[in-house]
Amino acid sequence: MQDFLHENFTRKLALAEMAAECGLSPSHFVRAFARTFGVPPHQYVLDLRLDLPERLLADSRMAIADIAHSSGFSNQSHFTTVMNKYRQVTPLQARMGKLNAKTG
Repeated sequence: MQDFLHENFTRKLALAEMAAECGLSPSHFVRAFARTFGVPPHQYVLDLRLDLPERLLADSRMAIADIAHSSGFSNQSHFTTVMNKYRQVTPLQARMGKLNAKTG
């Protein structure tokens, strides 16, 4: 499952698809996944979707909208909202913080 999620997190993943990948019912899958990984599937995928843009913001000059799209977010606004909620920083703040850390 971990490999499947790492290969597919940038696209829309339905719970039923993830469960079918493991041969489990959706409800059993959610319980088993949370026991195994310590978080529900949605949170795990969200963390993957936020880890990639953090690396891209630090290491590239890609536009934030392009980073949002390549990380599986529907648009830049949604990406900014989610990043601010879960990482307590906006994409621009993350980019500036990483750039300042490299030069400071």
